[in-house]
Amino acid sequence: MTAPAARWRPAGTVYGPLLNARREHALWAPKMAEPPYKAAPQAPVLYVKTANTFAPDGAAVAVPDAAWIGPTLGLVIGDSASNQPPAPASQAPAAIENIVSACVLLNDLSLPHASYYRPAIRFRNRDGFLVCGAQPVPAGDVDLGALKIEARVNGALAQTLDLATLVRDAATLLADVNAFMTLRPGDVLMLGTDCLDDGSRPLVRPGDQVEIRAAGFAPLCHTVVGESSDAGPPQGARAPSGGSAGAAATSVGARSS
Repeated sequence: MTAPAARWRPAGTVYGPLLNARREHALWAPKMAEPPYKAAPQAPVLYVKTANTFAPDGAAVAVPDAAWIGPTLGLVIGDSASNQPPAPASQAPAAIENIVSACVLLNDLSLPHASYYRPAIRFRNRDGFLVCGAQPVPAGDVDLGALKIEARVNGALAQTLDLATLVRDAATLLADVNAFMTLRPGDVLMLGTDCLDDGSRPLVRPGDQVEIRAAGFAPLCHTVVGESSDAGPPQGARAPSGGSAGAAATSVGARSS
């Protein structure tokens, strides 16, 4: 009997861009001219998801009350490249072919917060707040210009991220990031998350089941559980669809900070 493949987790650093969806960028555009920035950013604005946030497919992620979900795609770096000026648009796709080895579904969670430009680490980098797809898909098998990622909460469609609506598509984002920093093998560059039409984001609460789907990828499934202050991780959390029958989901981040 063949043993099941180990659930995937990032081997390097995970970076995410702020405001890389046209809808959210447009909603924030008027505020970009206000102090202290007074202009829209010219280069990608990145944040880091630290290793404590990595959770496998099927995990039970602990939240204090509610959390935003952020369905997205990660570009898994298979080769490094030296810092260089941004590639012209005609050359940007070569960055994908030469540097990215695979793509992976991700759910980038955060606690609701008002300051989107400078969110405190405690909102975005809580234990288990980056749930990773079970296995990446080779980059050559993914149509990055046409992919749509669906997020469902308790079976109901909560959000669709259309990669055709990114401010910087995958190749352009990679080239622009590579202009000022070197991504190393094993690093992951997320393509960004999006808001809803009214500027809000989908919320999940303890007891909810989340499923992230995209064509060509195995579904990413996980549950949301409540934090416990002293008792440690909740026991016997039910595995979401796709988990092993009769097996408890892995609990992540069940202690409050």
